Amino acid sequence: MKNSIFYRPKIEILTIFLCLISFSAFSQNTMPTSQGSDFWRNVRFGGGLGLGFANGVFSATVAPSAIYDFNSQFAAGVSLNYTYFNDDDFFKSTIVGGSFIGLFNPLPEIQLSSEFEYLHVSRNFEDPIFEDDNYWQPAVFFGVGYTTNNITVGVRYNVLHDDDKSIYADALVPFFRVYF
Repeated sequence: MKNSIFYRPKIEILTIFLCLISFSAFSQNTMPTSQGSDFWRNVRFGGGLGLGFANGVFSATVAPSAIYDFNSQFAAGVSLNYTYFNDDDFFKSTIVGGSFIGLFNPLPEIQLSSEFEYLHVSRNFEDPIFEDDNYWQPAVFFGVGYTTNNITVGVRYNVLHDDDKSIYADALVPFFRVYF
């Protein structure tokens, strides 16, 4: 993508900035169950929010999620994702999809993660010279983070990164998670 007319350095910088301030928050669900099951006691709900403004570029993301804690070391869950991106001079994009995530804490301070994300990307260009496009983009991330109290900070790597189609500027994506 860097060799094409579609490459925009400010888009790449904005994407990296949004990844750095990406916020995932999970809260414990305390809803009682009529069956006496421990299932709902082990489910955490939350999600991620992202918002960015820069030089005619606007981006907003909403990503609700749910995680089930199997025990103190293993958790797994699902997430939905909706992103709207608008570069006034170039194109508008809508991204919709979801992901499955697995978390493993070999030590209380270390969090390893794997995530499969599948997103539908729709790009509509302002200039009729460029052809609008719609496509599905898979991503497989492997990550590592440092956890202290309720905060996990780390980095994840997309093994399927494609410079021409990926919505991420780079295969290496930092993350920040807060658990309540």
